[in-house]
Amino acid sequence: MLHRIDQQQIIPTPLDEVWVYFATPHNLNEMTPPDMKFETLHGGDEKMFQGQLIEYRVQFMPLIKSRWLTEIAHVEKKAYFVDEQRIGPYRFWYHEHRFEAVEAGTQITDQITYELPFGILGDIIHAIWVKHKLNRIFEFRKKKVAELFSS
Repeated sequence: MLHRIDQQQIIPTPLDEVWVYFATPHNLNEMTPPDMKFETLHGGDEKMFQGQLIEYRVQFMPLIKSRWLTEIAHVEKKAYFVDEQRIGPYRFWYHEHRFEAVEAGTQITDQITYELPFGILGDIIHAIWVKHKLNRIFEFRKKKVAELFSS
């Protein structure tokens, strides 16, 4: 079953500055909860571009690390980009990041569509653990972005 997370926030920072930060793959490390021990392994040294492959290692549970290979599938400078999982813990992962200049600064919109493997078992694991874990990750990210770009 497909699941979705939608999140928006407005930060008091011009779009150009926000885009530069988000278009730098290594900055994802800073926006990920420390307990996930997130590491960029390959492909994150350049500014983001369409077709870019970035390999990470992330700890989802104590002592359980997973390789995660994403492709930057679509990019429109200062408007949006999409990362799609190629190898990793999800059966399907599609994350669209949108940026829009607004009167108060920049609106950031995240839409994540994902599916776990293992059919009905995956749906049960989602209900009791993954859904909450992902919500916690994206709430951490929202707070971190607000801290980084507070005026």
